Amino acid sequence: MLEQRIQQQFFDVADLEYQSAETLSRPIADAAQSLLGCITAGGKVLLAADGASTAIAQAMAALLVGRFERERPGLAAIVLGGDAAVAAAVLADATPATWLAKQVQALGAPGDVFVAVAAGADGAALREAIAAARAKELTVVALLRRGSALAAQLGETDVAIAVPHERAARVHEVHLLVVHCLCDALDLLLMGEQDPA
Repeated sequence: MLEQRIQQQFFDVADLEYQSAETLSRPIADAAQSLLGCITAGGKVLLAADGASTAIAQAMAALLVGRFERERPGLAAIVLGGDAAVAAAVLADATPATWLAKQVQALGAPGDVFVAVAAGADGAALREAIAAARAKELTVVALLRRGSALAAQLGETDVAIAVPHERAARVHEVHLLVVHCLCDALDLLLMGEQDPA
C-alpha cells in the first residue's frame, strides 16, 4: 500500500513534467533570452520567493553565481531577504508586505531581471516586490502555479512561467526543472554547444 502510494508520486510528477514540456518551453525560452540580455549588458538577477519556494530561488542563484554543468564565469545573482541583518534593518522601517520591495528599490536598476518564485499562495511581499521591479524598469520573470494572481501584475516584456497545477509540491518539482532549463539555456547561449566527451 505505502509503496504504491510512493510510486504514484513518481507517476504524478512524471505526467506533470510531460504535460508541461510543450506549455512551458516558449516562456522558458523567453525568460532565458531576458536573462541573457540582462547578463550580457552587465546587469544582475535579483530573486525572491514566498515560503518554501525560497529554496528554489536560492538554488537558481547558486547555479548562476557558481556553475550549472559547465565551468563559466560567475553571473551576478542575489536572493533578496536572505541576509538576516539586512532583513532586520529593512523590517525596522517597513511592513512585512514591503520588505522585499524596499530591497528591489535599493538594489535594482533598469535592465536587471527580477525573478519571483511562488508555488503556493500569492503573498503580499511578492506582489509589492513585483510592483517595485516594474516601477524601476526591471524585467520580471515569474515562476508560478496555474491561476496565480501574480500573473496579472506582469507587463508585456515580463515572462510568466506558470506550471499547470495547483498542488505546491508538484509545482516546486517543476520549478526546479525550470531553473535547470534556464541555466542550461544560458550556458548554451553564452558558450555554445558543449563538445561531446
